[in-house]
Amino acid sequence: MNWPAWGTLAAVAVVAVLIHRLRRRNVNFSVITLIALALGIPIGLIAGDHVEYVDPIGKIYLNLLLACVAPLILVAIISSVTSLGSLAKLRSIGLRSVFWLMLSTALAVALAMGLGLAFQPGSGVHDKLGSAQTDAVQGQVQDFTHVVIGFFPTNVAENFRANDIIPIILIALVLSIAYLSLAEHKAEQVRPFRDGAEALKLIIFKAVGYVIALTPYAIVALTATTVGNSTNLGKQFWSLVGLLGLTWAACFVHTFAINGVLLRVFGNVPVVAFFRKIFPAQLTAFTTQSSVGTLPVTTERLTREVGVHPEIAHFTAPLGTTIGMPGCAGIWPVLIAVWGLNAYDMHYGAGDYVRLAVLGVLVSVGTAGLPAAATVAAATVLSAAGLPLEFVAVTIPISTIADMARTMTNVTAAAASATVVARQTGLLDDEIFAGRAQFREADDSSLPGRRIASDPTPTDVIDTPHIADDPSAGARELTNA
Repeated sequence: MNWPAWGTLAAVAVVAVLIHRLRRRNVNFSVITLIALALGIPIGLIAGDHVEYVDPIGKIYLNLLLACVAPLILVAIISSVTSLGSLAKLRSIGLRSVFWLMLSTALAVALAMGLGLAFQPGSGVHDKLGSAQTDAVQGQVQDFTHVVIGFFPTNVAENFRANDIIPIILIALVLSIAYLSLAEHKAEQVRPFRDGAEALKLIIFKAVGYVIALTPYAIVALTATTVGNSTNLGKQFWSLVGLLGLTWAACFVHTFAINGVLLRVFGNVPVVAFFRKIFPAQLTAFTTQSSVGTLPVTTERLTREVGVHPEIAHFTAPLGTTIGMPGCAGIWPVLIAVWGLNAYDMHYGAGDYVRLAVLGVLVSVGTAGLPAAATVAAATVLSAAGLPLEFVAVTIPISTIADMARTMTNVTAAAASATVVARQTGLLDDEIFAGRAQFREADDSSLPGRRIASDPTPTDVIDTPHIADDPSAGARELTNA
């Protein structure tokens, strides 16, 4: 019998009991999640690679999250776009969202390039090509034309099964545009479509709340598994510690410094308060390593805490899981390239670096917000730039650890972009941001779900699914029913 593995499972179970008791005492959800993260680290360090019985717990949680993604994005975008009321408004929000998301990635590429050239990771390693196997990476290279073709749905059921985000977004947009076109002349006939989407959105968000309630328990297992599998990587791991540290540094600089400047200058919001409000989304991204899986928390924090109108939050945030992934498609591929060029003593000119930067921005269009997406992005960028895939293969052992910071960067960039777009379009409620008003879901309005700052503070707050502050509320309701 594998006693160490059973011991690891028992330790996780003890922590789960502690988490349950803390929740019974109404301890803040973010505090509980941090405690789960802190306790998962020593469990993983002690367990080492004896985490095979704990690993399924985290995988089940991720599967549940990913199962919510396709219906969540579909109904959220349909609900948001149909509430705009006009195609002109859709064009305005859509173009602004793409611009800020792509700008975020461009800034990430510039940051990574600057840090890489300044610190020269990989110098002195003097590896030789052919020393690492590239089979695991070769199959992940995506031809750019195939990437573009993959944007368009062919089989709706297959797109939903595979969580192909861009095809799902396109399906939702086509249906929504068709609704807006018909609503101009046949408003009463197509109104049930909009009402049905609104009702379905409420139901799906309630169901997602039940899954999010499991987050602290899953974080213990996910953290223990990640740390445990990372303690037995040998000398190769230590040769890459510099790259890992530089990646984390770049991600944190982009997350808090670059986004902070954009929020202050273009969003005109208090930066520290903003980061405090979206911290649960950042923490969920950090532990689950999935931008898509974090989406329910991201949109919830944007609407309820930051004051971003739902039509922005439910459009820009999902778009940010496929376009403008600064951590996975901007920082990581560039730093891998610089590290590999130094480690393998290869020459790269100024024009080559410019080409690499442009490719990093282009590949960010269509990068899936799922765990290991950065490996796909890096393989695609390096292949297009004519660099050996061995660069990516060698860095796979540290990729999971790097993905924590990368995903947090992706989610923060999407949230910041949504906030800036909301400010520019007049759909950011400063009263909600300041805590002087509560988010509400309007029953019948061209701007549902938003309390306009010039209006009196509403006294009749309608209950809507609230995920992050107390995600277990829905589960308790079921228990009490």
